[in-house]
Amino acid sequence: MTEDNQVAPWDDIYRGDADEFTGPVPWNIGEPQPEIAGLIGEGKFRSDVLDAGCGHAETSLHLAAQGYTVVGLDLSPTAIAVAQAAVADRGLTTATYQVADISSFTGFDGRFSTIVDSTLFHSLPVDRRRDYLHAVARAAAPGASYYILVFAKGAFPEGEGPNPVTDDELREAVAEYWTIDEIRPAFIHALLGPEQAASWEHDEKGRAMLPAWLLSAHRD
Repeated sequence: MTEDNQVAPWDDIYRGDADEFTGPVPWNIGEPQPEIAGLIGEGKFRSDVLDAGCGHAETSLHLAAQGYTVVGLDLSPTAIAVAQAAVADRGLTTATYQVADISSFTGFDGRFSTIVDSTLFHSLPVDRRRDYLHAVARAAAPGASYYILVFAKGAFPEGEGPNPVTDDELREAVAEYWTIDEIRPAFIHALLGPEQAASWEHDEKGRAMLPAWLLSAHRD
């Protein structure tokens, strides 16, 4: 989806007419990723919450339905319009969404007690990661929590897909700005076609489970 120094056409992707995808995007599963939902269920999230690279925003919409105050930012106007429509349809009052470049956004200094990155990190060009990490650290309140769900190396054939990471690569990048509490193996659940999905385990809903890392960190 992205390569170094190259930004994917995200609005084309969310409209469903990009060369890489036809139809719905595979990571839009209609609910929070199960790994993230597990953290929410354990009470790990505190308001205010930033949904970084929110896409269709099922994570923050789920949180808003539970009374959390959330902000979602995404580069794609199409994705943000879908999220805003969902807010109205569901009668939610504590969720707001804006079009923004997640690697350079401003205006939220020190606001968020929780920042969640659900399948964003691997979508960034590698040379934009440091700018992104700096931007979200600037938006974090003292003691904030940070969670990243990202594809692990080996999730895709070499040279295909986004920019997956090793655990050491993830640790080195994030540790510049955050104190890392844990990096553990995880899964990203995706709606893949039969041929693509054949290589992977599936969950109870028939979604492919691709190897990932789940990082937990905090600000001192």
